[in-house]
Amino acid sequence: MSDLDPHPEEAVCEATPGSGPVAELYPAREVPLGGVRGVYVERVLPQRDLPTVGAWCFLDHFGSPTVTKTGASPDIDPHPHIGLQTVTWPFDGRIRHRDSIGSDVEIEPGQLNLMTSGRGIAHSEYGVAAAHAGHGLQLWIALPGNSLGIDPHFEQHRELPVYEAPGVRAIVLIGTFAGLTSPAKAYTPIVGADVRIEPGTDTAIALDPDFEHALMVVEGEVTADGTEIAAGPLLYLGTGRNELRLSSAEGAHFALIGGEPFGEELVMWWNFVGRSHGDIVAARNDWEKHDVERFADIAGHTPEQRIPAPPLPGLHLKPRKRRMGSART
Repeated sequence: MSDLDPHPEEAVCEATPGSGPVAELYPAREVPLGGVRGVYVERVLPQRDLPTVGAWCFLDHFGSPTVTKTGASPDIDPHPHIGLQTVTWPFDGRIRHRDSIGSDVEIEPGQLNLMTSGRGIAHSEYGVAAAHAGHGLQLWIALPGNSLGIDPHFEQHRELPVYEAPGVRAIVLIGTFAGLTSPAKAYTPIVGADVRIEPGTDTAIALDPDFEHALMVVEGEVTADGTEIAAGPLLYLGTGRNELRLSSAEGAHFALIGGEPFGEELVMWWNFVGRSHGDIVAARNDWEKHDVERFADIAGHTPEQRIPAPPLPGLHLKPRKRRMGSART
């Protein structure tokens, strides 16, 4: 998936030490993705005061039933990425992924697509007409500085570890959760899990106290360590938690993300994650001049289908500080 905002705001995400346990709610915002159907998604990360959770730097919920405008999955033409991994996790339908390193696959619910851009990759995503691809999550993971120049690569995982306990079932998408480790390649200590709890459940799940964590409810309502949260916003939990107490009267489905607090500044603009204004400028220039060494053509697409990069802001990209404690609890 792409950030198709024609005037994307720059964001430099400063390294921040762990905050200790907190309970801060950050609202979802409806964001237009454009594309053929002009669809909208709910975006909960990045936030102005919370640009990252571990290395997670982007979380979109597409096809959310709470989106007031068109909520279907968009058809996204070829566009570029640098410095990140894209995680695609559909709940229904099928999506066709094609990229500039030759990948051409369809993904179904219960399968994970993980694309690592490294120094540069281009890809497209389309819902498969016979099976409307209307609901799911897409997330970005920032690559650490020592991995920014790696060759791009793509993985699809059809079997992922599952944690089960009375009333709880969690699929480990990436990283390690409850002693189970996903086969998906991670470049920083991280966790991403799809969690479902049954009606009437009151339980606790173990967390790594060195990680910061956050959760976003997809469906239902859940109480997490005393904080009630319904579908939509992101609940940031901070660091220092050995476990998370969960209860739900009617049952719930949520995404849990976390990782070691990211110790590097990030410059995020459009579909690029870099370390400086110059990184972004160079990537944009390479995309616009059709540099096939960095962003090769995608089989089955014409050059005219490439999404043009938006104009850069007139000012040099400035740091955006992480201001903890400003969200409502």
